[in-house]
Amino acid sequence: MFSPVEAPLAAAAGRLPSLSAFFPAHNEEENLVPMAAALLSVLPAVADEWELVVVDDGSEDATGRLADELAAAHPRVRVVHHRTNRGYGAAVRSGLAAARYDYVFFTDGDHQFDVRQIVRLIPALDRADAVVGYRAHRSDPALRRLNAAGWNLLVRRLLGLPVRDVNCAFKLLRREALAGIILEAEGAMVSAELLARLQARGVRMVEVAVDHFPRRHGMSSGARPRVIVRAFVELARLYRRLRAGG
Repeated sequence: MFSPVEAPLAAAAGRLPSLSAFFPAHNEEENLVPMAAALLSVLPAVADEWELVVVDDGSEDATGRLADELAAAHPRVRVVHHRTNRGYGAAVRSGLAAARYDYVFFTDGDHQFDVRQIVRLIPALDRADAVVGYRAHRSDPALRRLNAAGWNLLVRRLLGLPVRDVNCAFKLLRREALAGIILEAEGAMVSAELLARLQARGVRMVEVAVDHFPRRHGMSSGARPRVIVRAFVELARLYRRLRAGG
């Protein structure tokens, strides 16, 4: 079940015993270093043991090299490389598979979220196993916001997900809540699939508002026709499987 929660930025109560954080990155050479730096600053403040995993999804720019240099300089940073661009969903799945600690946090590599706002999510763990962010005000171009609103409505209605923002990439989960969940989405459907699988298992979930900022560097691939077609195909496949009890 979901319930909206508002939590102030400075409301972090205590520390997590251990936390794996990851973000997928495809051609994010300008965002990778500041994104990682922000996480490396906040993770020691919220967890006793922690790690940062970067999933390089077959980048054609310097993303992979920069991630490797980061890992060489920081022993708590690891890199997962995809030899080819397998898609956002595949990158999220690789990040979840690589995570080793009690709690798992993931976000996007485009630096449109303030990762310090993980402190908004942590207090909700006392009544939930999965804390799901939602963008209070989405900072994307008008056409993309319109398309996203239509997609959000379709997915929520079709899958029965009572959430505000099915694709918000700002989530904190207990690792045990993920046990046995097998995700299949290769593309943008992965977030909705994760929520649907968690809901089907009766995992306790709450929503927390987070801020969203304009992309400062690089280009989003979310509006490409191939990405959109894949999302609809994966939505139809997931709908059929959930109806069949799979």
